[in-house]
Amino acid sequence: MDATQSALIVPVPEAEPAVGALRSRYDRSASWGVPAHITILYPFLPPAEIDGTVLAAVRETVRTVPGFELALTRTEWFDDDVLWLAPEPDGPFRALTAALWARFPQAAPYGGEFDNVAPHLTVAHGHPPSVLREAAARVAAALPIHAPVDAVRLIVGRPEPGDSWHSLAEFPLGR
Repeated sequence: MDATQSALIVPVPEAEPAVGALRSRYDRSASWGVPAHITILYPFLPPAEIDGTVLAAVRETVRTVPGFELALTRTEWFDDDVLWLAPEPDGPFRALTAALWARFPQAAPYGGEFDNVAPHLTVAHGHPPSVLREAAARVAAALPIHAPVDAVRLIVGRPEPGDSWHSLAEFPLGR
């Protein structure tokens, strides 16, 4: 099946031992094949519009932000419906989102749905609050999680189960 969507993300494989089982049960994007990650820009461009010029522009833009170390030290909530991990520092993630959105103004973060886009790693959503609180307790016991951030990944796929999402390109951050 052809990809219908794309996203720019920072994968956080170091978080998988703490969140992998929870995400597989409580985050539908895990069933699509999307790894534990912090979203930089979603939705990005339709996959059919991604060409060499777009890839070069993303590469150039991503390079403006230096690599850094992140720490996931606490759980947070969007209302009582979404459990997520807060990255520290969050400034470089915000800088990446702002720079890429400025370069691709047609790709507003989350389609322009939110006024403030908080960098986050989603653990669980769309389940009863009691289930999410239990998940929060489980993941909190595994914190902190530390990881290097040295690249942004472009992934493409379909929003449906079946591991349809895959990597298209990776762009190194600056030095």
